[in-house]
Amino acid sequence: MILEVAILNVIPGLEDDFFKAFSQAQHIISKMKGYISHQFKRCIEVKNQFILLVEWETLTDHTVGFRESAEYQEWKSLLHHFYDPFPIVQHYENS
Repeated sequence: MILEVAILNVIPGLEDDFFKAFSQAQHIISKMKGYISHQFKRCIEVKNQFILLVEWETLTDHTVGFRESAEYQEWKSLLHHFYDPFPIVQHYENS
């Protein structure tokens, strides 16, 4: 199992729109091959910051299977215009 971690900084003032867009986008990712589960949380101290944690069966399920899919293009059009700066996504494994 691989854990994808993304800290999402949203342009201030667009948080509610982003939350609505993510509620649509989560249905895209949850149907992808290798997807296990996800958590999406809003930061208490920094109101325009969110964290996305996604569990994948393998790293390539995310980096190739999802990111190179047509579904990713839909995900991108729903969410990417909200970010400033664009998030760094990292992957973690059990040690």
